Amino acid sequence: MKLSYLAYRNMVSKPLNLLLSLLLLLLSVSLVTFVIQVSKQLDGQLSKNIAPFDMVVGAKGSPLQLVLSSVLHIDVPTGNIKLKEVAAIQRHPFIQTTIPVSYGDNYKGYRILGTETGYLDLYNAQLMEGKLYEKSFEVVAGSTVAQKLGLKVGDNFVSSHGLASSGGEAHDDHPFVITGILKSTGTVVDQLLISNLESIWEVHDHGEDGHQEGEGGTLEEQEEEKEITSLLVKFKSPLGMVQLPRFINENTSMQAALPGFEVQRLMGLLGSGAQTVNGIAFVILLVSGLSIFISLLKTIRERRQELALLRIYGLRTGQLLWLALLEGLLLAAIGFLSGWFVGRLGIWAVSRYTQDSYGYGLQVTGPDKMEFLLLGLTLGIALMAALLASRSIFKLNVAKTLSDA
Repeated sequence: MKLSYLAYRNMVSKPLNLLLSLLLLLLSVSLVTFVIQVSKQLDGQLSKNIAPFDMVVGAKGSPLQLVLSSVLHIDVPTGNIKLKEVAAIQRHPFIQTTIPVSYGDNYKGYRILGTETGYLDLYNAQLMEGKLYEKSFEVVAGSTVAQKLGLKVGDNFVSSHGLASSGGEAHDDHPFVITGILKSTGTVVDQLLISNLESIWEVHDHGEDGHQEGEGGTLEEQEEEKEITSLLVKFKSPLGMVQLPRFINENTSMQAALPGFEVQRLMGLLGSGAQTVNGIAFVILLVSGLSIFISLLKTIRERRQELALLRIYGLRTGQLLWLALLEGLLLAAIGFLSGWFVGRLGIWAVSRYTQDSYGYGLQVTGPDKMEFLLLGLTLGIALMAALLASRSIFKLNVAKTLSDA
């Protein structure tokens, strides 16, 4: 009889003990793997999306809200700023690139972003079919939007006011037309419908700019009143990051936020929660090791006669010890695999929710380096528990044990 099969039979002979140990292992491993993957992928997604920009300039308010709304597009804007107010910032010698963005409308929950074509270049977004927008009310659709809504080149749609998918006023007088579909970039661009700034201004004009001079002001005055939601900035010199945000915050009616700093602060807050969850999971893992120890210790004591008979049939002490270790390792391996699959199931469920709510999804990937380390830790704890529970095997007196039977 193979020792592996015998170890398996010993393990399943106590179903309640087996179930308790497996549940503890499953809970701890699923928690740790879930937190590891969510933290890793969230950090990767945020870093990838903020990479093209060093600073965001917008209306006064929460700097984190400004970054989330203007760069990641998962929050409402802090307000609008005058286009003429950012002109001096755009001309500053420390600045390499500026991209004005304006938004406030949606189509079926997906944001319509007014900006320059340079925005697409910074994310390395390329056309899959069609062409880029050239005039007002022409848009290119991100890959996710096109796929989810079934959009094709030449399709028309009407935007709704606001960023929610329902309840906004429809702008029936200004239909948009799809001129191009973008390839997937793995960034926020995939979740957007992108047009020029004039489209956003015109859809909200309601004829007000059509007043004659003396009533609505000159055309030049009207242009000066144009607003954008924010200005996305890439620095030419590191000195810009040191000097400009403070100057803007202290000397203008606008605020400047650094995406890298705000995301790092956000991840720090999330990291504290992740460490707490991992700490709880590690305690559960230790408890599962204690459960394996108690289960094996009880099994060995109850089967002293069987172990003595195995010795008579030729098994050595080392083989009996290996039998106990196999049982512990087999239990740990099954528990780890079960926990890993439950963790991935949790990632899949969360991904469905975040995709529907925020447009960002998580990937269900294979095991990574950290999870292999966790597997080693799990097997190590099980091995230690099995060794401690098996000490009595070395003291087994075959003759006395069989005579007492």
